[in-house]
Amino acid sequence: MVDRDAVKKILGTQSIELPSWAFGNSGTRFKVFAQQGVPRDPYEKIADAARVHAHTGAAHKVALHIPWDNVDSFTDLGKAAADAGIELGTVNANVFQDDDYMLGSVTNPDPRIRAKAIDHLLACVDVMDQTGSRDLKLWFSDGTNYPGQDNIRARQDRLSEALHKVYDRLTGDQRIVLEYKLFEPAFYTMDVPDWGTSFAHCLQLGERAKVCVDTGHHAPGTNIEFIVAFLMRAGKLGAFDFNSRFYADDDLIVGAADPFQLFRILFEVVTAGGLDADSEIAFMLDQCHNIEPKIPGQIRSVMNVQEATAKALLVDTDALTVAQNAGDVLGANAVLMDAYNTDVRGLLGDLREEQGLDRDPIAAYHRSGYAEKIAAERIGGHQAGWGA
Repeated sequence: MVDRDAVKKILGTQSIELPSWAFGNSGTRFKVFAQQGVPRDPYEKIADAARVHAHTGAAHKVALHIPWDNVDSFTDLGKAAADAGIELGTVNANVFQDDDYMLGSVTNPDPRIRAKAIDHLLACVDVMDQTGSRDLKLWFSDGTNYPGQDNIRARQDRLSEALHKVYDRLTGDQRIVLEYKLFEPAFYTMDVPDWGTSFAHCLQLGERAKVCVDTGHHAPGTNIEFIVAFLMRAGKLGAFDFNSRFYADDDLIVGAADPFQLFRILFEVVTAGGLDADSEIAFMLDQCHNIEPKIPGQIRSVMNVQEATAKALLVDTDALTVAQNAGDVLGANAVLMDAYNTDVRGLLGDLREEQGLDRDPIAAYHRSGYAEKIAAERIGGHQAGWGA
């Protein structure tokens, strides 16, 4: 039998990092729908992230995106975060918005543009030095649209050279977490299209380079939990970007499309020690709330991760091992399904009460009046990064 008090103890230490950009206006390539009360600057993004943490107790950090979150003083921004009860987390680079990057950034055939992109990545490490952030998350939109457009091998050489320059700049416990994406914006080749490409580059770089698994960045039908298990076995899983997809990179609330998949992923994390005190895996959200309210969308996402984690922790691993070793296929599957079908909302409600929080974070947020307050105070807010 699983000790539910032990499960609550582990859940009480869980930390899910929020993306600053999730609080601003965002949209698809067709339309950005502006909402009232969205942040006008990085300080207001931090205030909104702190509100999510205040209601969930599990969102201790907020990730920054540079240059979207540039400020005059990152020391002051860090103090504002601390005063609000949270911390500054992962630094995300941006080498995909400038016109120069039409044909790529660090893999661009033009050495001037490659140098510009690398300079930005190094500047992001400077930001890490100021904020105390451990992780630099890199995602490259680099790729090609047509066969013959560029030399595929040469682009991998350019990518490797750039990554090594950034890796050599890291100090202390700083890490690179390298994200990947199957397609978009490039449709013939992406230069980092999958976990294997990211893994290969991270192996070449060294111990402080890890893979970031974005749950929306795979081909349909991909077994993401296998990827997670493989990377954890190799010591190369650095971070998650949690979101959900129905068709492609939909950036929806995590667990919205396939909550059972989220459970399966987190079960692999749990069984491999990914929630242990000495684990270095970062659990981050990476979502764009296009039509749903921003703060409730983040609260719901945190709750979904908590619920999937709770179910993963409730798996009777002793019974599972017995069934597996006996070759009891249906019995082993039943152990997993018993945990997945458990209603953990009461357990999490009890945990929140013990933490001095409301059992229902969404209801508590709506009662707080915060949404009405920011709608009245923030006129002209648009700071998602790509504007309104």
